[in-house]
Amino acid sequence: MELVLAMDLKENLVVHGKSGQRERYKPLDWGCSPTADPAGFVRAIRPRSIYIADLDRITGTGSHDTIVRQCASLVHRCYIDRGCRGPDDLLDGYHITNITGTETGGSDLSCYSGGFLSLDIKAGRVIPSGRDPVDFLREANGWKFDGCIILNISAVGTETGLDPAMLDSMRAAYHRKLFWGGGVASQDDIAMLCDAGFDGAIIATALHHGKIPVDWIRRGRVC
Repeated sequence: MELVLAMDLKENLVVHGKSGQRERYKPLDWGCSPTADPAGFVRAIRPRSIYIADLDRITGTGSHDTIVRQCASLVHRCYIDRGCRGPDDLLDGYHITNITGTETGGSDLSCYSGGFLSLDIKAGRVIPSGRDPVDFLREANGWKFDGCIILNISAVGTETGLDPAMLDSMRAAYHRKLFWGGGVASQDDIAMLCDAGFDGAIIATALHHGKIPVDWIRRGRVC
């Protein structure tokens, strides 16, 4: 299973995300990196893969494209959610895998090809449609994405842990690569995702709190 370091970018800095309350996000100047400068952050931690959420672009207030490409050049793979609003809105670049989120991607996600879908969830429902996540995943099998990230935005930064029954139902509903992000609290949660058959986990807060070994994120795999 792939382990991916999460990085939220806001106003040219890495910020600590929690529960999707983006207006409250502050620079991540603690934890595994002595700096919140994005490139310096990546150089300090040395992850194999990173997941970047360009919050300025997602909210329509700016863009971090140059910074994203710089960070991507430092890793094996960079997953990037830059608030795509159509198929022509994807970012080209070496080592870059585009993510199309349900939050911004529009009502017809079947028009995209390649990259990953991000199933953005708040309060147990897909945003912005309010649909049931398992039903949504079943429909997503017919779309042309290479895989899907289930992003539990409400749990981001909270280390609340995972529900094994929910993981099993979501894994059974989707037949391509499936990653989880949000609320991963411990090595036990990583093992739970492995046991459920997930292909990847996106982590941040638990790593910075020392609950997941930094060597794992540098290796980029655990099982």
